[in-house]
Amino acid sequence: MADRLELARAGYDAFRTGDPSAYEQMLAEDFVFYAPPDPGIDREGWWERCWPNAGSVTEFSFERLFEHGDEVFVTYEATRKDGSRFRNSEVLTFRDEELVKVEVYFGWDL
Repeated sequence: MADRLELARAGYDAFRTGDPSAYEQMLAEDFVFYAPPDPGIDREGWWERCWPNAGSVTEFSFERLFEHGDEVFVTYEATRKDGSRFRNSEVLTFRDEELVKVEVYFGWDL
């Protein structure tokens, strides 16, 4: 079984660089994404609503990154291309090496 912490890091790196290939391999067919503006969108909806933001972050700094069962808990501080920063927490749920669910809890601007 793959290291889920490494899978999580690879996903954030792919989002940072705007490289969809890592996500195409990682997202399960039954993937579901939850965030306040997008409660329960499917894989296709995630590509339409979320992926266009890929490449807008120049750095993710992980404040918390730990695995518990099938979940990886992440709190990060991110820097946007314009230099502004924000903090979020996310829960990533895996089935083997596939990402099946993401729950985003928005933090605040820094």
